[in-house]
Amino acid sequence: MDPVEREPMNASTTIVLMREAQDRGHRVLYVDPADLCVDDGRVRAEAAPITLDLASETPVRRGPVRAFDFEDEIDVAFQRKDPPVDRDYIVATQILDVCRKTLVLNRPSSVISFNEKLLAVRFADLMPATRVTRHIRELRDFMRAQGGQMIVKPLDGKGGEGIFHLVEDDRNLTSILEQSTLFGRRSVMAQAYLPDVRKGDKRILLLEGEPIGAVLRVPAAHESRANLHVGGTPARAPLDDADRRILARVGPFAREHGLFFVGIDVIGGRLTEINVTSPTGIQEINVLENARLEAQVMDRVEALVAAR
Repeated sequence: MDPVEREPMNASTTIVLMREAQDRGHRVLYVDPADLCVDDGRVRAEAAPITLDLASETPVRRGPVRAFDFEDEIDVAFQRKDPPVDRDYIVATQILDVCRKTLVLNRPSSVISFNEKLLAVRFADLMPATRVTRHIRELRDFMRAQGGQMIVKPLDGKGGEGIFHLVEDDRNLTSILEQSTLFGRRSVMAQAYLPDVRKGDKRILLLEGEPIGAVLRVPAAHESRANLHVGGTPARAPLDDADRRILARVGPFAREHGLFFVGIDVIGGRLTEINVTSPTGIQEINVLENARLEAQVMDRVEALVAAR
């Protein structure tokens, strides 16, 4: 994961998973992905034991760092590094894929194979109109076909970074497309603008393909993005028929490919993304629903380890 001390203690899904493991008596270790290595076919890493006390002025305490042999000493490895999915991220994931005895969540080969944005296009009939290209002319053609506005997003970003709501008469349109595509050298995803985003962007969390909770992220009046860290407001989000239609398709796929913990995004009944790297939302759902989703996750983790 990213440096544990930088996590938002009252919002991070990773933190509550760590705390739940700790409360159950498990040893919790922090690994910087840069410290993963392979030695004679075995995955090793420099790791620091972590103790969490979220009520303290120092909520995270690190123990002494030492080298750990994953196959002999690590039962479960959660890969919770945030995007961008760059070269370093891919190398770390490929190293984790070498593990044979250690259970890695989510399955590294699937994380490498399925880009968070592109994975959704396998279910194109459930999505808004979508085009992936690096060519500005094609993006402008797509915008015109959608009535003069669209959403453009990078393929390797997170948390709403680099996402633009573009309209035809914006004098900065060409410049924004140049920057988004790096002057035609980088593909981006363009999607039809869904006015229902003003009502909220629904994040649904899936555990082994089954929904365990959802939160509606309602954008601030001055924002097109609904992400909570840019001002979105969390609200309760009961599942409806459109959600269940999406889950009936995406859930079995996630389960088949070892995508243990996934977050899907739905706007106005249309699938927009399938988040497989470090989906979040547990703490917000817990507050809204008086739940403890991290306990469900850890129950299943313990069952999987016991069955190995």
